[in-house]
Amino acid sequence: MAVVSRILPMPLGWLRVAPVWVVAGVGGLLTVLLRLVGFGRRPDVFGDEIFYWRFGQSVAHGGFPRDSSGLFWLHPPGFFYLEGGWQRLFGAPADVVSGVYQMRGLNTLLAGLTAVVLVLLTARVTGSTPAALAVGVVFAVDPFVLRINERVLIETSATLWVVLGYLVLLPLTQGQGADGGRRRATAAGLLFGLAVLTKDVTALITVVPMLAAAAFVWPSRRSLPLLVAAFATVPYAVYVTVVAWTGHFDALWGTKTHGIKRLLGLVQETGFNSARSTPLSQRLAEEVSSFGSTYVLLILAPVAVVPLLRRGGPPQRLLALWYLSAALALAYAVAKGTLEEQQLYLLIVPTIVIVAVAAVQWERRTERRRRVPVSRVASVFMLTLALAWSGFAYAGATSRPDDGYERLRQYMAHHVPAGASVTSMSESSSLLLEDRYRMGEWATPEDRAREHVAYVVVPWRVVEHHLSSFTPDEARRLTRQGALLFSFHGSTYGTVDLYRLPVPPSTRTGGHDG
Repeated sequence: MAVVSRILPMPLGWLRVAPVWVVAGVGGLLTVLLRLVGFGRRPDVFGDEIFYWRFGQSVAHGGFPRDSSGLFWLHPPGFFYLEGGWQRLFGAPADVVSGVYQMRGLNTLLAGLTAVVLVLLTARVTGSTPAALAVGVVFAVDPFVLRINERVLIETSATLWVVLGYLVLLPLTQGQGADGGRRRATAAGLLFGLAVLTKDVTALITVVPMLAAAAFVWPSRRSLPLLVAAFATVPYAVYVTVVAWTGHFDALWGTKTHGIKRLLGLVQETGFNSARSTPLSQRLAEEVSSFGSTYVLLILAPVAVVPLLRRGGPPQRLLALWYLSAALALAYAVAKGTLEEQQLYLLIVPTIVIVAVAAVQWERRTERRRRVPVSRVASVFMLTLALAWSGFAYAGATSRPDDGYERLRQYMAHHVPAGASVTSMSESSSLLLEDRYRMGEWATPEDRAREHVAYVVVPWRVVEHHLSSFTPDEARRLTRQGALLFSFHGSTYGTVDLYRLPVPPSTRTGGHDG
């Protein structure tokens, strides 16, 4: 990748002299700016975002995360306390959409910080500023990374703690920091611990690699990775201790054991392996135009990791173990476990890094044997292809609004009386509208008569992908009875429609129409 600065000396020649922290700042700034383009117009609000916003809102003044149904134990509270702090700084909007957008601003900042750390991490391992910048740019524009960073999901913050931990740990693999090795290992372990306190499955890409590193990275200083692994458990242990002290251990234990069953695939409630979900192969085919560059990186990674393990030094092997642990965890999820889209984020981040590190290693080996810099040309070609594909996907996504639910809320505020009963065909619809309307899954004439239901909201992509309790035929039969009041087409939910339905005659009393 170093050839980039020779091929294009005018625009990239500054890389030869620029301090790495300046390059890291460029990567972070680019990441933030790209996520601010179209902010508030895309992507459409997702159901989990509303839950996570509520949990953050509930801890803004202390306590455990909760919503109207009670305390929440499925995920640890690390991200929710970040949200609470963010709301203490900037206020807490009462409106659900405004609240979600506020938390998206927090994740935008966390994504920018992640890009900075990834640039520093790559530069530390490779000594190549162009390669480090390439990692920052690919992270900034990758369409799948964008999808996760733009939503209020916990993976963005959890991964930031992970990459910070690996950055702190790297000097120990390079024979530096020997005098303060235990302090550095302790600091890295605590950073990993914050990742686990944010999403407990990150133990698979932090603690597990440290156990392997005792044999493959630090055979002469096995105590260091074991110390890292030990301190990675400390924040979560403190959390469990506080939970037990306040009398909630049984609730936590019950939820976590059920969560482990979901992780292992013994219970399939959500994700691509659940009975009602669209098959993974179909989803991959549908989204190849958007995520093609991400797919290319995922295909290259297994090839890239082999030379890192065989010929790389301790820093390269450490990063390879990070990648392998994420790849094996995701492979199990694909084969048997609960597979959800956002889990791929935990793999694509180390993938971007190891592909760049392997490209630099390959370039330096072939440079000694060949006059024609084949690896350099290949590296530039692959980087250009990834950026071009990502750029087209990004331009397509940002060129059109994808805020159908916010527009629907505005329309209903002016045309549907507050408190009206509305049939909802998705969890997201219910969560977004339940602050103003009575939401339910009323489908039969008897149910609609009893509840005086005169409206129905249909996000057609959710229904057609069998992610709704309504089948497509049921949705079509119901909506054929009504009049279309509102329609919006976006990339998240496809077409979102609002219909006015006739209330079954047996319930018409006193002119009531819902």
